[in-house]
Amino acid sequence: MNYSIEKNEQYALVSLKESEFSGDVSTTFETLSRNLFREGYSNIIIDFNEINTLDASGVAVLRRVNRQCENESGLLILVTKKEDVIDFLDESKLIDLTILPTLEEAIDAVFMNELENDFRSEDDDSYGEGSSEY
Repeated sequence: MNYSIEKNEQYALVSLKESEFSGDVSTTFETLSRNLFREGYSNIIIDFNEINTLDASGVAVLRRVNRQCENESGLLILVTKKEDVIDFLDESKLIDLTILPTLEEAIDAVFMNELENDFRSEDDDSYGEGSSEY
Protein backbone atom coordinates (compact mmCIF):
# COMPACT_ATOMS: atom_id res chain seq x y z
CA MET A 1 0.00 0.00 0.00
CA ASN A 2 1.37 3.38 -0.97
CA TYR A 3 0.51 6.03 1.64
CA SER A 4 1.79 8.78 3.87
CA ILE A 5 0.88 9.37 7.49
CA GLU A 6 0.79 12.49 9.61
CA LYS A 7 0.38 12.06 13.35
CA ASN A 8 -1.00 14.82 15.52
CA GLU A 9 -1.95 14.86 19.19
CA GLN A 10 -5.67 14.50 18.36
CA TYR A 11 -5.65 12.41 15.17
CA ALA A 12 -3.72 10.43 12.60
CA LEU A 13 -4.10 11.43 8.95
CA VAL A 14 -3.52 8.64 6.44
CA SER A 15 -3.21 9.84 2.84
CA LEU A 16 -3.73 6.92 0.49
CA LYS A 17 -1.85 7.03 -2.81
CA GLU A 18 -3.83 4.24 -4.42
CA SER A 19 -6.70 4.15 -6.91
CA GLU A 20 -8.43 1.14 -5.34
CA PHE A 21 -9.28 0.27 -1.75
CA SER A 22 -9.47 -3.51 -2.02
CA GLY A 23 -7.44 -6.67 -1.56
CA ASP A 24 -3.94 -6.06 -0.21
CA VAL A 25 -4.52 -2.31 0.16
CA SER A 26 -7.47 -2.73 2.54
CA THR A 27 -5.72 -5.52 4.46
CA THR A 28 -2.59 -3.39 4.89
CA PHE A 29 -4.72 -0.45 5.98
CA GLU A 30 -6.40 -2.58 8.64
CA THR A 31 -2.98 -3.55 10.02
CA LEU A 32 -1.90 0.10 9.98
CA SER A 33 -5.06 1.15 11.84
CA ARG A 34 -4.50 -1.51 14.51
CA ASN A 35 -1.02 -0.08 15.08
CA LEU A 36 -2.51 3.42 15.36
CA PHE A 37 -5.00 2.19 17.99
CA ARG A 38 -2.12 0.65 19.95
CA GLU A 39 -0.37 4.03 19.84
CA GLY A 40 -3.48 5.66 21.31
CA TYR A 41 -5.07 7.18 18.19
CA SER A 42 -8.86 6.90 18.25
CA ASN A 43 -9.42 9.56 15.57
CA ILE A 44 -8.33 8.51 12.11
CA ILE A 45 -8.75 10.65 9.03
CA ILE A 46 -8.29 8.91 5.68
CA ASP A 47 -7.59 11.06 2.64
CA PHE A 48 -9.61 8.99 0.16
CA ASN A 49 -9.33 11.51 -2.70
CA GLU A 50 -7.22 9.26 -4.94
CA ILE A 51 -9.46 6.23 -4.38
CA ASN A 52 -11.73 5.57 -7.36
CA THR A 53 -13.12 2.17 -6.42
CA LEU A 54 -13.51 -0.13 -3.45
CA ASP A 55 -14.92 -3.58 -2.99
CA ALA A 56 -16.71 -5.56 -0.29
CA SER A 57 -13.46 -6.41 1.49
CA GLY A 58 -12.60 -2.69 1.65
CA VAL A 59 -16.04 -1.92 3.08
CA ALA A 60 -15.61 -4.67 5.68
CA VAL A 61 -12.28 -3.17 6.77
CA LEU A 62 -13.80 0.31 7.01
CA ARG A 63 -16.67 -1.12 9.08
CA ARG A 64 -14.26 -2.77 11.55
CA VAL A 65 -12.01 0.28 11.84
CA ASN A 66 -15.05 2.57 12.26
CA ARG A 67 -16.41 0.36 15.04
CA GLN A 68 -13.04 0.40 16.80
CA CYS A 69 -12.86 4.21 16.58
CA GLU A 70 -16.37 4.48 18.04
CA ASN A 71 -15.49 2.08 20.87
CA GLU A 72 -12.66 4.45 21.78
CA SER A 73 -14.98 7.54 21.55
CA GLY A 74 -13.19 8.58 18.37
CA LEU A 75 -14.04 9.08 14.72
CA LEU A 76 -13.12 7.49 11.43
CA ILE A 77 -13.45 10.15 8.75
CA LEU A 78 -13.10 9.62 5.02
CA VAL A 79 -12.24 12.67 2.95
CA THR A 80 -13.49 12.47 -0.63
CA LYS A 81 -15.57 14.40 -3.13
CA LYS A 82 -16.03 11.45 -5.52
CA GLU A 83 -19.75 10.79 -5.86
CA ASP A 84 -19.26 7.18 -7.05
CA VAL A 85 -17.28 6.32 -3.92
CA ILE A 86 -19.73 8.14 -1.64
CA ASP A 87 -22.72 6.43 -3.28
CA PHE A 88 -21.08 2.99 -2.95
CA LEU A 89 -20.38 3.61 0.74
CA ASP A 90 -23.95 4.84 1.30
CA GLU A 91 -25.33 1.71 -0.37
CA SER A 92 -23.06 -0.42 1.82
CA LYS A 93 -24.89 0.94 4.88
CA LEU A 94 -21.82 1.78 6.93
CA ILE A 95 -23.50 3.10 10.07
CA ASP A 96 -22.10 6.33 11.50
CA LEU A 97 -19.27 6.62 8.98
CA THR A 98 -18.31 10.27 8.55
CA ILE A 99 -17.56 11.35 4.98
CA LEU A 100 -16.47 14.94 4.41
CA PRO A 101 -15.27 16.80 1.30
CA THR A 102 -12.16 18.53 2.73
CA LEU A 103 -9.36 17.83 5.18
CA GLU A 104 -10.13 21.07 7.00
CA GLU A 105 -13.69 19.91 7.70
CA ALA A 106 -12.39 16.53 8.86
CA ILE A 107 -9.95 18.15 11.29
CA ASP A 108 -12.74 20.42 12.58
CA ALA A 109 -14.95 17.35 13.11
CA VAL A 110 -12.21 15.70 15.19
CA PHE A 111 -11.86 18.78 17.39
CA MET A 112 -15.66 19.02 17.83
CA ASN A 113 -15.80 15.34 18.77
CA GLU A 114 -13.02 15.85 21.32
CA LEU A 115 -14.90 18.80 22.85
CA GLU A 116 -18.09 16.74 23.07
CA ASN A 117 -16.18 13.92 24.77
CA ASP A 118 -14.67 16.41 27.25
CA PHE A 119 -18.11 17.84 28.09
CA ARG A 120 -19.54 14.34 28.51
CA SER A 121 -16.77 13.35 30.92
CA GLU A 122 -17.28 16.57 32.92
CA ASP A 123 -21.00 15.82 33.17
CA ASP A 124 -20.24 12.27 34.30
CA ASP A 125 -17.87 13.61 36.96
CA SER A 126 -20.39 16.11 38.31
CA TYR A 127 -23.12 13.45 38.51
CA GLY A 128 -20.80 11.08 40.33
CA GLU A 129 -20.07 13.51 43.16
CA GLY A 130 -23.55 13.49 44.66
CA SER A 131 -24.50 9.95 43.80
CA SER A 132 -24.89 8.91 47.46
CA GLU A 133 -27.67 11.44 48.07
CA TYR A 134 -30.65 9.64 46.53
